[in-house]
Amino acid sequence: MELEDRIVNQFHSAMDVNAHTIEQYTPLIAHASEMLLHCLASEKKILCVGNGGSAALVQHFCALLLSRFRTERPGLPAMCLAADGSTLTAIIEDINFSDVYSKQISAFGQPGDVLLMTTTHGKASSLVQAIQAAHDREMVVILLNGNDGGDVTALLRPDEVEICVPSSDNILIHNTHLLVLHCLCDLIDYQLFGAQ
Repeated sequence: MELEDRIVNQFHSAMDVNAHTIEQYTPLIAHASEMLLHCLASEKKILCVGNGGSAALVQHFCALLLSRFRTERPGLPAMCLAADGSTLTAIIEDINFSDVYSKQISAFGQPGDVLLMTTTHGKASSLVQAIQAAHDREMVVILLNGNDGGDVTALLRPDEVEICVPSSDNILIHNTHLLVLHCLCDLIDYQLFGAQ
C-alpha cells in the first residue's frame, strides 16, 4: 500500500499545483498565446531557452510547433537554443556558461521575435543574460517560472508575461510548465487555424 500511496500523493500534489496555477494565471496564459500569435502572424520567430529539464520542455514545445500539435498544419518558426550540443559546448568552453544563450540571441534574435524561457527558479546567470540580450534585440519575453521567481523576474518589462508556478518542488513546476506549454500550442493552433 505504501507504493500506491506515494503514487496517489504525486498525482494529488500535481493537481493542487495545477489548480492554483490555473486559478491565478489563466488570463496571462491567454495573453501569452496572443503575444505568440502576433509574433507568428508578423512572420517573426520564437526563440526558446531553459536549463536542464526546462531545456527539454522548450525543445518539446519547439518540436510541437515545427511539426504538429494535435492536427496537421504548416510548421511554425520556433528554435530551441538549448538543442545544439556543438554550439552550446563551444560557447561554454570558449567564453563561459553565462553567455550560452545571450550569444545565440544576439545572433538570431530580431525585433518582434519572442523569447520563451522556462526555469524552475530564475537564478541562472545564463537566463539573466538571455533576457538582457533579448531586450537589446527588441524582443519580448514570456517567462514560465517557479519558486519565488529568482533574479529574472525583476528584468521583465511591463509588457511581458511571467507565469510563476506556486511551488518550490522542481518536478511539480516542470509538470505544470508542460501543461502550460501544451495550452499555448493549443491556443496558437486555435487562433491560427480554427477549432479542431
